Amino acid sequence: MLLFEQKRGHVALGIECYMKQYGVSMEQVYNEFHNQTMQAWIDINQECLKPTIVPMPLLNRVLNLSRVMDIIYKEGDGYTHVGKVMKNNIGSLPIDSIV
Repeated sequence: MLLFEQKRGHVALGIECYMKQYGVSMEQVYNEFHNQTMQAWIDINQECLKPTIVPMPLLNRVLNLSRVMDIIYKEGDGYTHVGKVMKNNIGSLPIDSIV
């Protein structure tokens, strides 16, 4: 199975690099990346609960960006290949701001 990035031929994928470096299968890489992502979310959530000198509005912006990236790339490249799920996600956003 060739991924979109592999077809272009000029992009080194993180998956391929990890497979070569550690000598593991693609399935093992996906599992490892999934585990790392889950651990990162745990870390983000725990750190947002601790008092810090960084203003909470700034932390909220970083957290929201992380959420958007998670939604866009969780099931593939939803930015490059916008499908029905991504269109529904965007369509579900409120058009008028909530005050």
